[in-house]
Amino acid sequence: MGNAIDYVELAVDDLEQAKAFYAKALGWVFNDYGGEYAGIKDPAKPDVEFGGLNPIAAGARGDGVLALARAEDVDGARVSVAEAGGRIVVELHEYPGGRRFTFADPFGNILGVYQPAE
Repeated sequence: MGNAIDYVELAVDDLEQAKAFYAKALGWVFNDYGGEYAGIKDPAKPDVEFGGLNPIAAGARGDGVLALARAEDVDGARVSVAEAGGRIVVELHEYPGGRRFTFADPFGNILGVYQPAE
C-alpha cells in the first residue's frame, strides 16, 4: 500500500502571530504544544489534526511548507526513499506524535514521512 500525504506543516517565524493570522483568516483552531508547535485541528473532526505550525526558519526546510506522508512502516519507507535516490535531510527520530524523517526528492522538494504513535 502506498503512503498518502495527510498532514501539511508550515514553517513560521512567530508562532503566536501565525496562530492569530490563521484563526482570523481561515477560522483555524489549534492544539498547543508548549509554545514549540501548534497542531491545526480538522474542523470536521476536532480530535484530529490535518497540519501544524512549526516556528523554525523557512530556509531550514525548503520554502516553508512540508507535506507529510503517513506510513505504516516508517523504517521501511526510509529505506525505500534512500534506495530511490532521496536525500535524507532529517534522520528518523521520535517526536510526541510518533516517529518521522524528512527527505529531499531528486528535484529538491522537501517532504516528510511519519508513523503515528500507537
